Parts: sequence; C-alpha cells; structure tokens
Amino acid sequence: MTDHQTTHAAQEDRRNEQILIWLNGKLVPKSEAMVSVYDSGFMLGDGVWEGLRLYEGRWAFIDEHIDRLFEAAKAIDLDLGLSRSDLIAAILETQRANEMTTDAHARLMVTRGVKTRPFQHPSLSRQGPTLAIIMEHSKPAIARPIRLATVPHMRGLPMTQDPKLNSHSKLNCILACIAAEKAGADEALMLDVHGFVNTTNACNFFIVRKGEVWTSTGDYCMNGITRQKVIDVCRAEGIKIYERNYSLVDTYGAEEAFLTGTFGAQTPVAEVDGRTIGTGELGPVTKRIQELYKALIAKEAA
Repeated sequence: MTDHQTTHAAQEDRRNEQILIWLNGKLVPKSEAMVSVYDSGFMLGDGVWEGLRLYEGRWAFIDEHIDRLFEAAKAIDLDLGLSRSDLIAAILETQRANEMTTDAHARLMVTRGVKTRPFQHPSLSRQGPTLAIIMEHSKPAIARPIRLATVPHMRGLPMTQDPKLNSHSKLNCILACIAAEKAGADEALMLDVHGFVNTTNACNFFIVRKGEVWTSTGDYCMNGITRQKVIDVCRAEGIKIYERNYSLVDTYGAEEAFLTGTFGAQTPVAEVDGRTIGTGELGPVTKRIQELYKALIAKEAA
C-alpha cells in the first residue's frame, strides 16, 4: 500500500517557514530555536507536553489543556517556573506575533532543562526548565478514513509509565506506529494489559455498535480532552455511550469506528487488521458527533 497517511496530515503552508517560536521567555525565528544537547528532553525524554488548537481566534478548551500540563508537571516533580496566567499570556503573545487567527496548532513542551553532566539523575538538571511553544498554521488534510493494524505494543501499567502522562518519552508509541506501517496500515491499534482494545499510538479510539458508542475504560489510555468532550456531547444529546472493556471481535463487527484528538477532532476509521469497519466510510453516528463537536467549538469560540 502506497497511499499512507497519518492522523496529523496537514496542508502545506509556507508561512510556517517564518514562524516565531517562544523559547524560555523570548520569541525567536524558527531557524534559531535551539536547545542544548545537554537538555533533559533531548538526552532522556524527561519532560511533558500539551497540544492546543486555535478556532476563530480562541484556543479551544485552553483552561483544561493548561490544567493537564500542570498536573503532568507535578506528577514528574517539575516546576514550570510560570503561573497558569503567565503561560496563557505566553501563548497569546506567540499567537499575536505570528498573526494567527484560526486553523493553528500549538505544541507546548517543558523539559527538566539543561544538565550539568550527561547522566540520568534529575539533580543534574540545575538551570531550571526549558519551555518552548511551537505554533504552526495547520489545516487538517486527512484525505480518507484511517487504516489501523493491531500491534503487540501496549500502553503500560501505571507503575511503569502511566499512559495518562503526556510525556516526551514516546518511543513505545513510535515503535507501535512503525509496526503498523510495516503491516501496511496508517497507525497502530494498541491493546491494554488485559487484551482489551485501548487506543491508537496517537489518538483515542471509539467504535459504534447498534447505535451505541463504545470506548475503553480509560484506565490505560491518554486522558484525552477531545475524548472527554465526545463523551460529554453524547451524554448531553442522548446518544448511548459506554466506557467499557471490549475486544477485537467487538471491534471487527462494529458498524463504525473513529479516532479523537486535538488536531483531527474526530477521524473516521475504514479498517482494522484488514477488516472493513461498516462501509469503510464516515458513518452516520460519527458524522453526528462531528457536528455536535463543531457546535461545541463554535460555542467555545463565541
């Protein structure tokens, strides 16, 4: 299969070559946005990150995203050195500097900072955190529903690396993605430690069976904000939705499947492990959820 695509496929935009990046309190050109080879993030993946999306002048659900970032930083015992209001001000400053009004994506990245020696112990990071905000003009360009392949890689137990933590250490998910590509799919469907369907390497995963929407229990997946918004709008609109254990057998027999994430919102899934899901196209329940989510975004932007 040669028509590979990802759930983060975006239209090319030449303006992104001239963007300014917020790095440790200063706005610098993309070509000058550099961090040290001694940085904890580069050296060890020691850091956390967050993604936000700009719709009609407003960063959707920004308070929830900032809360999640601060919670993750606390979990790894990292002081950001900024308050919530300071960080939001930095996001807005970067947005203004880049003259962005809509269809933009921001990635906030925080690491434990530059180390004095190239070893693991966190006490070697003594210069304070490294904080970067990358903001790009970014319009999704997902041409067709996604193909998934189940892989042996799992999202781990909380005592190994809690999958709720949006950490820089993404190698497990990258290996899952590579395995899926080797199998001819776009992305990976990952199971939990009990063998139940969990999440993909990059997004949360939902199926539709007999008009009911199912997603994982949430115990072993990223605590996705878009995931929760889908659950909320379904409950508000009387669409039956369940957070539950379900298997690949349930998945193969589903009428629809879709992914959720900050970038792509709700992306339909065409097939899993070579089995066509429903018609292989955008289904009516997924379409309705997309419309409800767009209405929620419009309300948020207003």
